[in-house]
Amino acid sequence: MHPEPVRNRPSSFVLRPTRLGLAFLGLIVVTLVGCVNYALGLGYAVTFLLGGVWVATAAQAYRAGRAVTATLDPPAEAIAGTEAGFVARVTSAGPDGVVVVRARRGRQRAEAVLHVGAGAAASAILPVHAPVRGPLTLTLVQVAALDRLSLWEARRTLPVPEPLIVFPAPEVNAPPPPSRRAPGLGEGTERTRGDEDFSGLRAYVPGDLPQQISWRHAARTGNLLTRETDAPASTVLALDWADTAALGNPEARLARLAAWVNWARQTNTPFRLTLPGVTVPTGSGEAHARLALTALAQHAPQPVPPPRTVEPPAPLPGAPLRFTLLALAFSLAPAALRQPLWITLLAAGVLGYRAARTRRPLPAPPTLLLGLVAGVAAVLLQARFGTLLGRDAGTALLVLLVALKAAETRTRRDARLLALLGLFVTLTHFFFGQGPLAAAHAALSVLLLLAALGGWVAPCEPRPLRPVLRLSAQALPLAALLFVLFPRPDGPLWQLPVQDSRTGLADEISAGDFASLAQSRAVAFRADFTSPLPAPEERYWRGPVYEAYDGLRWTQVQVRGLPPGIESFGPSVTYTLTLEPSGKPWLLALDTPSSLPPGTALTSAFQAVALRPSMTRTRYTLQSRAARLGVSENPARLNFDRQLPAGESPRARALAADWQALEPGARVQAALRFLRTGGFTYTLSPPTLPERDRVDAFLFGTRRGFCEHYAAAFAFLMRAAGVPARIVGGYLGGEVNPDGGYLIVRQQDAHAWTEVWLPGQGWVRVDPTAVIAPARVNADLPTALSHPSATVAPAPTPLHRAALRLDALQNRWNTWIAGYDGSQQRELLARVGVEQIGGITALVVGAGLLGLALLPLLLGTRHPSPADPAARALETLTRRLRLPRAPGETATAYAQRAAVQYPAQAEAIAAALQAYHAARYAPDRNAETLRQLRAAVQRVRRR
Repeated sequence: MHPEPVRNRPSSFVLRPTRLGLAFLGLIVVTLVGCVNYALGLGYAVTFLLGGVWVATAAQAYRAGRAVTATLDPPAEAIAGTEAGFVARVTSAGPDGVVVVRARRGRQRAEAVLHVGAGAAASAILPVHAPVRGPLTLTLVQVAALDRLSLWEARRTLPVPEPLIVFPAPEVNAPPPPSRRAPGLGEGTERTRGDEDFSGLRAYVPGDLPQQISWRHAARTGNLLTRETDAPASTVLALDWADTAALGNPEARLARLAAWVNWARQTNTPFRLTLPGVTVPTGSGEAHARLALTALAQHAPQPVPPPRTVEPPAPLPGAPLRFTLLALAFSLAPAALRQPLWITLLAAGVLGYRAARTRRPLPAPPTLLLGLVAGVAAVLLQARFGTLLGRDAGTALLVLLVALKAAETRTRRDARLLALLGLFVTLTHFFFGQGPLAAAHAALSVLLLLAALGGWVAPCEPRPLRPVLRLSAQALPLAALLFVLFPRPDGPLWQLPVQDSRTGLADEISAGDFASLAQSRAVAFRADFTSPLPAPEERYWRGPVYEAYDGLRWTQVQVRGLPPGIESFGPSVTYTLTLEPSGKPWLLALDTPSSLPPGTALTSAFQAVALRPSMTRTRYTLQSRAARLGVSENPARLNFDRQLPAGESPRARALAADWQALEPGARVQAALRFLRTGGFTYTLSPPTLPERDRVDAFLFGTRRGFCEHYAAAFAFLMRAAGVPARIVGGYLGGEVNPDGGYLIVRQQDAHAWTEVWLPGQGWVRVDPTAVIAPARVNADLPTALSHPSATVAPAPTPLHRAALRLDALQNRWNTWIAGYDGSQQRELLARVGVEQIGGITALVVGAGLLGLALLPLLLGTRHPSPADPAARALETLTRRLRLPRAPGETATAYAQRAAVQYPAQAEAIAAALQAYHAARYAPDRNAETLRQLRAAVQRVRRR
């Protein structure tokens, strides 16, 4: 008898993520945490797009699962030591897709992957390893429909087929079978005992079969007589267990008998098989041979299966692996613009070598060598950046590690992991920029990497990007909704160290620092005013304050004591700063901020600072008013700001000593008059000053300098004249963009000026550079260098106006995409009638959006719980055994199968079955019988 094919019956399926889907969800969670911490606007967009893809693939798998039917046909026969080839046949009434048929036998798993066209059918062999002879029992059979990326599966459990009898493997080069005279099938003159023809009656002997007794004769005479039969005598194959006694080993004896049976089947020779306790009568043909082989397979005792050796993975197909490597290389490419050149060359070489191995048999690099390369690279990066935890070193090391992972990729799981790593690396590029080009690269990288994932599900897809584009289009609405409504925190959770700073300002300054920075046109920040723009002479953007002087450089200090007072006056100016990433905490506010945003503070030097350095593009809304600063300044601080290094620049000291008899305000004017009439020049390339007596060398020698030269020299003269003085670093001016009505402040606008403390006035700004080059205040830096006395900047050229239009588009992009944060979110929601989102509202909205994203998981993985308590207890039993119940399988059949699967618990399973029948079907069932059932189920150990 052939085992019956397994057909799926109408039953509910389970929708759940695959292992790849769980890893994909983990990637989404990790990137979302990073975006929350670092306020990565584009990171949010990509993360929510991936989340939308995750939900869309769930719907895709759900539709495919509803349309799939399947059968599992057993093989005609199976031989021990080979693969039993079950035939999986799948039909889909829906769209084309991928279906997996799985079978489990103990810990052994097998699966067949089928690509089924729309409304078509497909079949494939499901190989199940048959290590030894005897019954081969499958413990679980499932059919699962996958989505395009294999993130989800709609899985249905099929009934387990009857056990398949595995025949013993025949002996190779077995000797010829023995021949002896036995009851045959032919006609001849000689007769022998057989069961074909009647030959006479004899007296009954105890043990004769009832069908051999002549009951008609017994009815007439009252005596029992037995009919005797004979058959023609011929030479037939009589196979006997005793003929293999010389082999000794029972399995070897069975293998020889199996070889003889196969020989008889091939030659159509009649044979008889005699085994201890079993006799297969004389016969011939295919059915008779299978009957004999079944007897050999079931001969006791059954052999113990040997431990199965782990086979090396099959070589990966070249086309999908090359596409994955191409997508990965594209995602890593922007890192070449910022990481060390040797990292780029090494990563490119590793990826190229791995791609070449798909076309020619090249040796795989040893794992030890890859580990050594990673270790050496980590040491070199540590030596260059001083840490491996920072942004620059960390991303460079990540690029190399991903490339090395590609070098050791051997399985499909490894190849899919490469695509996930590529998605993660793509988001790390947003640490360095979130402009439109970065967005375009990220979008194309995501499409390529998702297509690479799909390539491992359907390698024969002629246009791999088409299904991914369709999937992304389905994901966009949810991604847009999440991008707009997902709550944005106002501060990071932790900070990532940055090894290099892009700002033009440092913690200390010396002569020549600002001159080198003035050559950069990179944007430092943008300022958008709600009121008319301030006049050019009022656009001093205050940054760090330098008070300690050692004769060579000026540095910041922290002076203890009560904070000085601020006496504000005049109208208030409200503006929004969009700061580019700098790694520094200062906010660069107009003098003097009267209202600060949350998470910021004002130092005792009247400098606005953030509590954490700026690692990403950040927006702050501030208010500033004209004010008198520090009228009641701390005397200790004033004394500190009069100090000079002993013996430094004696000529400058002597010059300032002549002014000490004047009033403090007159001393300031005397110093400015000296600079105005001293033949000084404003230049971007001043001569290098000596380390000793630098101020003397500048004031009485070179007389050529940039802003920091004049600010430092003026502060020195004021201190030498007995007036407290310090240097303030920041920016001056800014270019008005008429398309957006905002100011663009660039790195070349970095500036340094002096503050002096005057009695009754407090700290007063004095800019000595304005005396030398008034155009630096009234116009801009290029005008000040070419026409120092100019009052306005020249009109912009057509090319420059086009650049300003592009910058306006960039600013809108920064505001509503890359820099979309909590303030923009609240502003947008206020326009539609939602005044604020925060606190309980944020939690509710966040939980609702998360629930929407996880809706397929929440709905698809829950089995409907039976209403009957006894049935629920039986379902609990299936979970404890980790052995699902097949659709339509009775409780008795399930218990018998479970007892075969777990013989050590057969008694406990039988007791649970008996309690189930009593609790569900007994006429006197009550609460006590239900309690006994639950107790019986609990006695079954968990697997």
